[in-house]
Amino acid sequence: MSEAEFSASGVRIERWTRSLTRAGQVVVKDGRLALLTSYGREIDSAPVTTVSAGKRWFLAADSAVARVNGVRYRLTMGQRNRRPGGAAPVRRFLEALRRAGGRRT
Repeated sequence: MSEAEFSASGVRIERWTRSLTRAGQVVVKDGRLALLTSYGREIDSAPVTTVSAGKRWFLAADSAVARVNGVRYRLTMGQRNRRPGGAAPVRRFLEALRRAGGRRT
């Protein structure tokens, strides 16, 4: 198996107003986006070519919106996923989706 193009843990995943997990995982690997609970159970997944994601002006700097299988999720990645001297996790997530063929909104 190849290494994930993007992986973040400790991600708050919300289905807009309802929190699904406060310590979930977001993984972009082998052309698929997967949203997982802290226990590794799949919340939702789809090929990146069908996923649209973006950063909204009204969200915090560490949040993004992703539409997976027609469902809109808010992903809050926080400082925990920041790499020393590296890009913010939201920006790395959006870049990984773009490189894998996803759409940016």
